[in-house]
Amino acid sequence: MARDYAARCPVSPVRNTWLVAAAAILLAAQGIRAQKVRVDEEVEAYPTESVDLRCQFTDGAGRTKLTQVSWIWEPIDGQRDNIAVYHPIYGQSFPNLSFKDRVVFLHNRLENPSIRISNLKMSDAGRYTCEYATYPSGNEQGTTTLIMLAKPKNSASVVTVQAGSKSVVVAQCEAADGKPAATIKWMPLFGGNHSTTTTNGPDGTVTVRSEYRLVPTPADNDRELTCMVDQRTQERQWVYPLRLSVEYPPSVSIEGYDNNWYVGRSDAMLLCLANANPAPTTVTWTVASGSLPDTVMVDGNKLTVRKVDDAVNTTFICEAKNKHGASRHQITTIVIEEKRQITPGPSTGAVIGGILGALAFIGIVIGIIFYIRKRQEDADGPPKHKPPPPVKAGSSTEMLNKPSEPPTATETVPLSPGEVYYEPTGGEPVTNLDDETTGALNGGAPPVLDDSAKYDNELRDHGGHHGNDLESSNRDPTAANISRGESFVSPAMYV
Repeated sequence: MARDYAARCPVSPVRNTWLVAAAAILLAAQGIRAQKVRVDEEVEAYPTESVDLRCQFTDGAGRTKLTQVSWIWEPIDGQRDNIAVYHPIYGQSFPNLSFKDRVVFLHNRLENPSIRISNLKMSDAGRYTCEYATYPSGNEQGTTTLIMLAKPKNSASVVTVQAGSKSVVVAQCEAADGKPAATIKWMPLFGGNHSTTTTNGPDGTVTVRSEYRLVPTPADNDRELTCMVDQRTQERQWVYPLRLSVEYPPSVSIEGYDNNWYVGRSDAMLLCLANANPAPTTVTWTVASGSLPDTVMVDGNKLTVRKVDDAVNTTFICEAKNKHGASRHQITTIVIEEKRQITPGPSTGAVIGGILGALAFIGIVIGIIFYIRKRQEDADGPPKHKPPPPVKAGSSTEMLNKPSEPPTATETVPLSPGEVYYEPTGGEPVTNLDDETTGALNGGAPPVLDDSAKYDNELRDHGGHHGNDLESSNRDPTAANISRGESFVSPAMYV
């Protein structure tokens, strides 16, 4: 039936709007009614401090009659305890013993029953309701939530560990008894990790602990690690730097030997350096040959040779010990007869300057080489202008223009009766392609003039001077003046 009515009479949009408006007005009226008791919604406080809880009744019409006012504490849901009551005739009352002598009314008026709680405890946190008994409307109230805050007690420390291969706790950081809970961070991590635990206290505080774990090595000793704590009550981040403590056995080395221990040298010294944590408890010097020489003096990790001689031509051994173990190192010293002159090496600046100078010189040489090659390429290339036509050597024009030279008289040896003489002329005619200065001209045959000189020498040897005039007159006066490269005619042949 109701469905049929709703289907036949649907609610109009205008009516819906009026219904929503009416509901809003009703809620507003209730809110105004609830706001007759004005209080703070939330208040924060710290232990050992004081807090004021304000309350005020407002009634613009003045039609409400106030009977009394009470402050009710609710530490948890379902638990209500009166801690303060004010009656205009009967005065003040504080029924809860846990708040005795810690709660007071700030004003002796029903319209303003604000209270102050001193020497606060973390357990005082909860809801505090200011409740009026009125006529004719009944009870009116307002509630304030008290939030107890606690600054954490921050601390950090390192855990001394021994170098090894397992991950162990090397540092701890704690924010104790704080509210709300703190947040802990580590910087830097450098290969480690951390874990955090939280513990709730009976009074509502929280303790946060964080442990930093690492596989410790000797290199991690004295490394800086920082714990950082963030919490609501702190004005700024709490930062605490730590230095790790990793213990390990000694690592020994010997320094001071300069390869120049010569006979007669005084106060030669060796130092035994031990890297260990904790520091070595004992450092011992020995020699491979037995007991230390008489000229040697030992003072802790320092060994001094008062005067070098053949007795210190040996092997020195240094051993260091701590609670985690022992380590040793040895060095062999060689004694020489005379002092070795040690030339100091060049300084770093000189070395750098030499390298830069060498690079500059190499650059200059490379530039010169490229320049010379460029010039050669330009010279070997085709000519930039047409060269003149070639002229044949020994041409008729050259022969006509060449000045004649006076004939040179040449002595010859007279022929004996019946002797026939042939003038050697060579295997081939001489051309301008042959080199006149070498003996390989004309197929390797000796030149004609050389034969003439040979016979002149023979004539001198026989002492003969007859027929010189005849020989001179029979010779061609121009034969001596024509170069071999200018003619293809052989000298005259005598029969």
